[in-house]
Amino acid sequence: MADGPGEVGFLGVRRSLLGRAWRRRPADAALVRDHQLRHGLSEPLARALASRGIGADAAADFLSPTLKAQFPDPSTFRDMDRAAEILVDAAERGRPMAVFADYDVDGASSAAQLVRWFRAMGRDLPIYVPDRITEGYGPSPAAFRRLKEQGAELVVTVDCGAAAHDALIAAGQIGLEVVVVDHHLMRGDPPPAAALVNPNRPDDESGQGHLAAAGVTFVLLAALNREARRRGLFEGREAPDIMQWLDLAAMGAVCDVTSLTGFNRAVAAQGLRVMSGWRNPGLKALLDVAGAQGPATTFHAGFILGPRINAGGRIGRSDLGARLLSTDDPLEAAALAAELNELNASRKEVEKAVIDEAVGFIERDNLDPDAPVIVVAGDDWHPGVVGIAAARLRERYRKPVIVVGVDRPSDTGKGSGRSQPGVNLGRVVQAAFDEGLLLAGGGHAMAAGLTVRPAMIPELRAFLADRLKDEMVDAAAADAVEIDALVSPAGATRALWNDFQRLAPFGPGNPEPVFAVSDARVDRPMMMKGGHIRCTLLDAGGSGRLKAVAWRAEDTELGARLMAGGSALHVVGRLKPDDWQGREGVQLEIEDAADPRMAG
Repeated sequence: MADGPGEVGFLGVRRSLLGRAWRRRPADAALVRDHQLRHGLSEPLARALASRGIGADAAADFLSPTLKAQFPDPSTFRDMDRAAEILVDAAERGRPMAVFADYDVDGASSAAQLVRWFRAMGRDLPIYVPDRITEGYGPSPAAFRRLKEQGAELVVTVDCGAAAHDALIAAGQIGLEVVVVDHHLMRGDPPPAAALVNPNRPDDESGQGHLAAAGVTFVLLAALNREARRRGLFEGREAPDIMQWLDLAAMGAVCDVTSLTGFNRAVAAQGLRVMSGWRNPGLKALLDVAGAQGPATTFHAGFILGPRINAGGRIGRSDLGARLLSTDDPLEAAALAAELNELNASRKEVEKAVIDEAVGFIERDNLDPDAPVIVVAGDDWHPGVVGIAAARLRERYRKPVIVVGVDRPSDTGKGSGRSQPGVNLGRVVQAAFDEGLLLAGGGHAMAAGLTVRPAMIPELRAFLADRLKDEMVDAAAADAVEIDALVSPAGATRALWNDFQRLAPFGPGNPEPVFAVSDARVDRPMMMKGGHIRCTLLDAGGSGRLKAVAWRAEDTELGARLMAGGSALHVVGRLKPDDWQGREGVQLEIEDAADPRMAG
C-alpha cells in the first residue's frame, strides 16, 4: 500500500485499533524545499508548515505572527465605526450603561475587555450575565427591561445578541439603546440594534469571520481608541494601552475553539505572551488555585483556566467568570478563583454521570450505529454540562452528537451539540428551527445549542440524520489520523518538540503535530486513576525509550491492546513536554495504534 503524500495507508494502516485510517499530511515537495532554504527549517518542520497550507510568501508571518502585520482596519467591519461613535459618546457624556455577556469564557473575556477600557476612561460598568438555567442563552425582553429599570440607557451585548430579534425589538420599545458585538452565524436581516458588529453578518466584508467575540471586541478597543483620539480625549492623558488586555482576547480565541489563522493566530500567539506575565489578577489567581505554573500556552488557556472560568456559567453563578477577569483586586480574585475551582470539581462529577448514562442509552437502546448524527436525551441532565458531554461522546463515536437534558415539569429539553470536522452542525440546527422542530436553536459549524419539546426529539433526530447524511459520508471518508512525521523512540526528543513549537499556537486551522512511531514494543503498561494508561515504548533493540500515556483508554480496544503488551505496535500521538523533577524530556500522548499484522 502506498504511503505517498495524502494517501490513506501510512505505515500500511487502513484500519487502526480505533477503526481509523492513517495518512501523511499532503505537502508540495517544492514548497517544502522553499521553506527549508528560505527559513532554515528542518525537512519535517518545513513539511508540516507546507501541509498546513502556508505558502512561500505567508511563512514568515506564520512563524512570527505579529499584530502589526495582521491587524485589520476596524472600519472594514460593518457597523464598527458606528459602535465606536456610540460608545465613546457614552463615555464622554457619562451615560448610564451596562455590558450584557454570554456565560462562557468568550463572553467573560469580551466583557472584561470592555469593562477595563471604560475603567481606564474613568467609568465603572456593571456586567449582566444571564443564568443558563432560568434565562437561557442571550438577551431576552425581560433582561433588557430589568436593565432599563436599573437605570441603563445603553447596553453592549458581547458574544450574543446577533440573533436576538425579539429582545432587540423589545429594547427599542422601552427606549433602551443596544450595541451588539458578536461572532455567531447569522441568517436573514440583522435585528434592530443601534450598531451590530459581527464579522459573520451576511453584509460584513472584513474577512474576519473566524474570530471569537473576544477578538472582535479587541478590534473594537482599537476603534474606541481611534475615535476617542479623533475627539481629542487623549490630549494631556495617555490613551488606554489595549495591548495589556490581549491575554483576554487570546482566552476567547483558544477556548471558543476558533481557527487560529491570520489575524486570529497573531491574537492567540501574542496574547499568550502577554498572559505569561500573569498580570491579570483573575488569571493569576486561577493559575495558582489550579496548582499550575510556567509560561502560558494553549493548554493553560484551554484546559486549566478555561474550564474553571466556564464552571460558573455551567453549574454556579453565571457572572463569576466575567467578574474574575474584570477585577483588579487580588483578594477578590483569589476568592472568586477558589469558588470557581470548587465548582469545576463538582462539574466533573456531574459531567461523568451524564456521559455514563448517555453511553448506556446509546448502546443499550440500539440507536442506529450507522446514523450520521447521535441525538441522546435524558431526564434532569444538567444543561450546564450537556455541551461537554457532547464533546466527549463525539470523540468516542466520531460523528456529530447532540445531548439534551429534559425538564419534565416545563416540558422542554435544552441541548448542546458538537460536530465532526466537515459537518456544519449550526446550519442544520438552524434549519430544524426554521422547520418548526425547535423552540430555539443556532450556533456555528462545530457547535450548536437548542431548545426542544421532548416529544419532538424523534422527529428532530430523523430530520438531522436526513440533512447530514451526505456531509457525513464525506466527513467519515476524511476522518483519518493525519501524521506529520515518523520518529523513533530515541528520536522523539525535547529538541524535536522545541523545533515544532515554532508552529504554535495550535488549534483549528493549525492542528497540533502528530507523530508516528513504528513497530514499538509496549513496556510496563499501567492503569491509572480515571481510566488512563501509562507505558513506555521501546524500539526493536530496546535501547530507544519513549514515555507514553493514553487518556481515558480503559474501555477501548486501544486500551486493551496497550495493557496486553507483547508484540509490536504502530503508535501515533502528540509529543508533550515532560518536566517532572527537572528532566526536560517528552512523552507521547497516544491518539491511536495499529497492529502491523492486522492494519490493512
